[in-house]
Amino acid sequence: MRYKIVISIFAVFWIILLGRIYQVSINSNYYYENLAKKNSHKTIPIPPLRGEIYDRNGELLAINQIGFSISLEPHLKSDEPKLLTAIKELKNNFNDLNESIMLKVYVKNNSYYNHDYIKVVDFIPYNDMIGAYASLSLNQVIKIEAESKRYYPYGKYTSHIVGYTGKSNKEDNKKDPIVAEVGKVGKTGIEKYYNEFLEGELGFDTIKVNAINQEIEKIEHKDPFENRDLKLNIDSKLQKMIYERFGDDAGAVVVMKTNGEVLAAVSAPSFDSNDFVGGISYADWQKLLYNADTPFTNKFLNGLYPPGSTIKMGMALAFENSVPGTLDKNEFCKGYIEVGANKQKFRCWNLSGHGNVDLRKAIRESCDVYFYNKSMIVGINDMSKNLKEFGLGVETGVDLPHESSGIMPDKKWKMKRYKKPWYFGETINSSIGQGYTLVTPIEIARYTAMLATSKLPTPRVAKDEKVKFATPNLSTKHLKIIQEGMYDVCNSPGGTALRYMSHLPIIVAGKTGTSQVVSLPKDIRDKIKEEDMEYYHRSHAWLTTYAPYNNPKIIVTVIVEHGGHGGSSAGPIAADIYKWLHKQGYFNN
Repeated sequence: MRYKIVISIFAVFWIILLGRIYQVSINSNYYYENLAKKNSHKTIPIPPLRGEIYDRNGELLAINQIGFSISLEPHLKSDEPKLLTAIKELKNNFNDLNESIMLKVYVKNNSYYNHDYIKVVDFIPYNDMIGAYASLSLNQVIKIEAESKRYYPYGKYTSHIVGYTGKSNKEDNKKDPIVAEVGKVGKTGIEKYYNEFLEGELGFDTIKVNAINQEIEKIEHKDPFENRDLKLNIDSKLQKMIYERFGDDAGAVVVMKTNGEVLAAVSAPSFDSNDFVGGISYADWQKLLYNADTPFTNKFLNGLYPPGSTIKMGMALAFENSVPGTLDKNEFCKGYIEVGANKQKFRCWNLSGHGNVDLRKAIRESCDVYFYNKSMIVGINDMSKNLKEFGLGVETGVDLPHESSGIMPDKKWKMKRYKKPWYFGETINSSIGQGYTLVTPIEIARYTAMLATSKLPTPRVAKDEKVKFATPNLSTKHLKIIQEGMYDVCNSPGGTALRYMSHLPIIVAGKTGTSQVVSLPKDIRDKIKEEDMEYYHRSHAWLTTYAPYNNPKIIVTVIVEHGGHGGSSAGPIAADIYKWLHKQGYFNN
């Protein structure tokens, strides 16, 4: 028995010993071999060149300017003559550089563990570098590398669409390893929405280095996947024409094909995207920030305005969907209605009244009383529900970041927002696009496409073969009458846009609207001079249209801030847009 115990102890001992020998000689070999490989091999990422952005006709909207960055040899002391001489040499060649800033950047990034050259100048244009390159390249402390910088040829004309790139922050770097390596990311517009596509993919060089991190040989190379160019539906010449047509006025325009292709989207006034690429100055930022016309706000995407009478076509269809047969009954307009025991008056814009009003006349002459009466039958909840199905008060899905959605209020919304019940008079105000109701210009453009074609498209700024439509529940019979009313607005006596839209080379249908400015936000009031207060309290002017009437192809939606009446302020702009489109052949096919 003792013999068996001794043999067992010896067996266990040898098994443990052999296991340990295997662990040390075989298993750990893989670990130390990989560790050694990591110590001797170095992977250097190769950043890709960002894709360029074109308009529908091949015009460049975002390009990469070629230039150079400048880096300095690491491990130099801040007072070392070699370092100070190199910085002075850079200053002598490029007067705009600041010696103290370059030294500060160098000291901040200098470390015993960092063996890479330290970048102290992000970008020097190609032409500026040519004369200095030969002498600078002889200085071993200085390293010059090829660099690119984003440039926007159309500047302020396309800034709210194309956007801009800027230096990435820690959050950006954490989300995307390519951004972390390149150090730049799309901040707004198309540059942001399509950042992952435009930025490409990293390449790399794997090199063998010695104990002091010197390169011995190159082991592997992979080119970056770059130049992912992006083509837009935008016509940059149309974009420029519309912006200049606004002059000193503020507002927004959306020009869109009925399939959702956005040909132009203008927000006026604007800013120059190029100011943000290298970091905008404090003075320029303050100038943008304290402009009462809010140039930094993308008004066609984020501007929230009462729709006024532009909502009336959708409101009529909402009435019919909620209470079938409602639109078949005429209303009599004597210039106002009286509601409640106290006979509160709600006036029509035409104080003399419109007399007997059917649906077509209600659209043509924009009779408020027609909508007041029918809203009291239907109620706010059903009105709101249907209008959302028609694309109002909801995001359009356009391929731009940070889209705002309007507000189609109902009882639940008001209770949640204000902790107050809904009042009957608020339903009446909502029926003509006032009160709490808010929309964005791109929502109105999309909704107008639905009125023209019965389909609700998803707006697309970038070229995309996949056309997306929603098909809301609409009364075909009454939609036809509404289209006839919109024709009358632009072409028949009594039409509110007749003066400007009736003598165009194509037949246009549309609707004007006046959007009351009830109050101004405090941040806007603080920017306005006392003598300008009256102007900023004037109503906004809407006109939304489509053409040709019998074969709708193009939507033109215009809002002029504080422009007063839609026909007189927005009409001339819309007319000039249609003339331009016709001249350029947009209606030929």
